[in-house]
Amino acid sequence: MAAAAAGPVLWRRLLGLLPGRPGWAALLGRLSDRLGRNRDRRRRRSPWLLLAPLLSPAVPQVTSPPCCLCPEGVHRFQWIRNLVPEFGVSSSHVRVLSSPAEFFELMKGQINVAKRRVVMASLYLGTGPLEQELVDCLESTLEKSLQAKFPSDLKVSILLDFTRGSRGRKNSRTMLLPLLQRFPEQVRVSLFHTPNLRGLLRLLIPERFNETIGLQHIKVYLFDNNVILSGANLSDSYFTNRQDRYVFLQDCAEIADFFTELVDAVGDVSLQLQGDDTVHVVEGMVHPYKGDRAAYCRAANKRVMDVINSARARQQVLHAQTFHGDSLLTQEDAAAAGDRRPAPDTWIYPLIQMKPFEIQIDEIVTESLLTEAERGARVYLTTGYFNLTQAYMDLVLGTRAEYQILLASPEVNGFFGAKGVAGAIPAAYVHIERQFYRAVCSLGQQERVQLQEYWRRGWTFHAKGLWLYLAGSSLPCLTLIGSPNFGYRSVHRDLEAQIAIVTESRALQQQLHQWQREPGSSQACWWPEGQSREARQGAALRSRVPPGPPAAAAAPAPRPRELRLCGRERASLTRTPQPLEQERLYLRSGAVSSATFEQPSRQVKLWVKLVTPLIKNFF
Repeated sequence: MAAAAAGPVLWRRLLGLLPGRPGWAALLGRLSDRLGRNRDRRRRRSPWLLLAPLLSPAVPQVTSPPCCLCPEGVHRFQWIRNLVPEFGVSSSHVRVLSSPAEFFELMKGQINVAKRRVVMASLYLGTGPLEQELVDCLESTLEKSLQAKFPSDLKVSILLDFTRGSRGRKNSRTMLLPLLQRFPEQVRVSLFHTPNLRGLLRLLIPERFNETIGLQHIKVYLFDNNVILSGANLSDSYFTNRQDRYVFLQDCAEIADFFTELVDAVGDVSLQLQGDDTVHVVEGMVHPYKGDRAAYCRAANKRVMDVINSARARQQVLHAQTFHGDSLLTQEDAAAAGDRRPAPDTWIYPLIQMKPFEIQIDEIVTESLLTEAERGARVYLTTGYFNLTQAYMDLVLGTRAEYQILLASPEVNGFFGAKGVAGAIPAAYVHIERQFYRAVCSLGQQERVQLQEYWRRGWTFHAKGLWLYLAGSSLPCLTLIGSPNFGYRSVHRDLEAQIAIVTESRALQQQLHQWQREPGSSQACWWPEGQSREARQGAALRSRVPPGPPAAAAAPAPRPRELRLCGRERASLTRTPQPLEQERLYLRSGAVSSATFEQPSRQVKLWVKLVTPLIKNFF
């Protein structure tokens, strides 16, 4: 019984020993999932889940001496810098955005004032009027760069996915062709094509379905030295009524350089869009689906890892020169001197996941964080597509921290109401959610692991990320924010990037815990006016009723289409404390209970239940 119970987890460790053998890896992964499901049915899971932290990858050991600047609460995460570059910044340079409209207006404003570079990585660019506004902003800025008295060397680099960006007659490619045709020396459009979609498979799988094999899923928006990390794509719903998370890093040159180099590296192994709507590979590069797959993946691995390793080496030298020499300054002294940076109170770690290229840094760090979360710690985890990998699931169920997991109710799932087979995807997520909830209940973990479903009238839910609260702390010291959804696709199929933000700044911790009220909106959420924050939070976290709006709830206030934010207004938004960011998400949710799955909207058809285990690794 021991071998059967531990087998799936141990096999996942063995998958890393099979480089270049995707067939064997897929077979072992499928057998592992099947063995795990059989183990659940026999109810023999409980004792072995206690071993999940021991069977998970060990947290990398710190090989460099501890930094004397890092307090105890932050120092425990310094092992991450053994894997990726560590960027120390002042918390005053980090701002959490609150709404799709703010995200959209900030991007347009940043494009308009960019002088040197605009770098945008997304799954796709939509084809509506709001997306056209972005393209028009790019065109206007490029035009100004040519007409200026002293012409700038402005470059625009855009990275999208090939299959998603080529879908339909009017698509991302056709939206960007005018820029390529007018500014061929300044604009680069790269279209990543997964190496796993090739040969007969590429010929047989139709449009839309071919996107299940693998995608470019990184979401980074960069303007000179300012960076936005998000899970949001460049599409109208993400600018209006699709809830996501966003963080704005202001005047962070080293971070901007890193993500510029990362997007350039992925761009170099992607297809290059030409002004006549054809594509070709970079000279000397292996073709992603016509060339040798192993050779292509080796070249891509080297190109991306060179970026990560060189940035890591630069940051280690910079850290030593700045903070272990005579130049260390306090915040006040640095402000007076003006030419030397203050000691940082916040650390940014870029986490990259590209399993097709055997790069799995994000997976290692995420599993390590879940493994090391001690008793009394709280982990808030959110995903728009609840489909955790078996490894993540075992760690959530087998470790000692408290978990609040926020996921989309079927009505706010992006596939809700879709035509054809896609319309059944929300039901498949309900089925996965119910199976996980049953596992929680069978282990008696309902108090430690709680599920919440997000609901908001007229909106969809796409937020993803993690907040970590150390034992005894009321504020988070670490958050993950970016593109991964913590599912099979994010870990095994797609290209992903997010950042870990570790901070000792109470103000930034409050920001991560808070949100800024959206301009023009009088209500933070649909809970009754006059109800205290504590009462609202307690109702959301303790209730056992199915999610849904109160009967007397008013419709959310209409959001203005334009939000012209000047510098003073932005500063005001940053300074004004408002309801919690997690309250913004969690107070629009209801706790999941057995009654949740008795609702008519949670009834799953038999064929969906039968098909879900076969296709869950593709959505």
